Amino acid sequence: MDFTLPPDNDPRRLEIRVWLDTHPHPDRTTLATGGFIAPHWPGPWGRDADAVTQLIIDDEFQRAGIRIPGASIGVGWAGPTIIAGGTQAQKERFLPPMLANTEDWCQLFSEPEAGSDLASLRTRAVRDGDHYIVNGSKIWSTRADVTDWGILLVRTSDDGPPQKGISYLLLDMTTPGIEVRPIVEMTGGRHFNETFLTDVEIPVENLVGTENEGWRLAKVTLANERVSLSQGGVLWGRGPDDPTVLDRIRELGCEDPILRQRVADLYTEMAVLRLLNQRVMSAQLTGGDPGPLSSIRKAIGDKHGQKAMTLVKDLEGPSTMLDGHYPYEEDEDLWAWGHYFSRALTIGGGTSEVQRNIIGERLLGLPREPRP
Repeated sequence: MDFTLPPDNDPRRLEIRVWLDTHPHPDRTTLATGGFIAPHWPGPWGRDADAVTQLIIDDEFQRAGIRIPGASIGVGWAGPTIIAGGTQAQKERFLPPMLANTEDWCQLFSEPEAGSDLASLRTRAVRDGDHYIVNGSKIWSTRADVTDWGILLVRTSDDGPPQKGISYLLLDMTTPGIEVRPIVEMTGGRHFNETFLTDVEIPVENLVGTENEGWRLAKVTLANERVSLSQGGVLWGRGPDDPTVLDRIRELGCEDPILRQRVADLYTEMAVLRLLNQRVMSAQLTGGDPGPLSSIRKAIGDKHGQKAMTLVKDLEGPSTMLDGHYPYEEDEDLWAWGHYFSRALTIGGGTSEVQRNIIGERLLGLPREPRP
């Protein structure tokens, strides 16, 4: 893997520097118009940037001290799926407000009895003229209580294998018949929800791709979700990133030899995770499938996040556990909140057990897990 970035006189660098000189303090709208919110998206929404160009963009923006907003559910998961299977009208309607962050999205996939085994979902959509009538429930719907739109998986047929009867819909969250009930976490927060759908009418024009063929698009969403959740900070980009963890450890100091060994172990994992990121990037550059590699990255990264937050709390001492046990807010103790929230890392976006199945089957060539 050769990840030496192109030199300073590379034309792509020069183009980005000209743009940054012209827009020294870009807001989100300016970044979206320039194609920098999701540079890998095709034009006019992105810049058709390949992996190397994306690295160059990141490098130049860091030098300029400009932060590109992190991927939301809309930009990170819904957008790539609409690009992969949506109509031109859907792209024109939904992609611009995603990039401008004027419409927020949630994901309505998991169900009480269909979490890791997503293909067994039961929420049903029956076509009635130019609408689908949807009944069922979803769970772990992040921020469904405050978002504008949702990506929704439903069952539209019972013929054939379970995956063959699933369709992919876009749901206006203000539609009558939707009830969202918050789930209070052990952090004290409530960004997870249960979502109940009773005779909810969704226009047929909100179907993405072909009816009964939504599983293919669901895999696009899940692949992007796992890459998104396995990159950024140790808490899915919502908490402190790796350098901040090290900075906090340095602030606290560490004289105990056993704890120092845990710090060394954490630092080693950081190096391994960076190399795995490079392998994923290498697979993308050569046109390969980074899916199994992203499963390795996520399986290691989730435990890494838990270990990092636990180590910080152990260094801080038990008294700090009295603080920060609240809904996540910028002015609360992020470390206490993160310690509790990190328990979710090995579950969300595909459990660690599911990731290990993918690794075993697709990388090691082991037989598929038998189904009942």
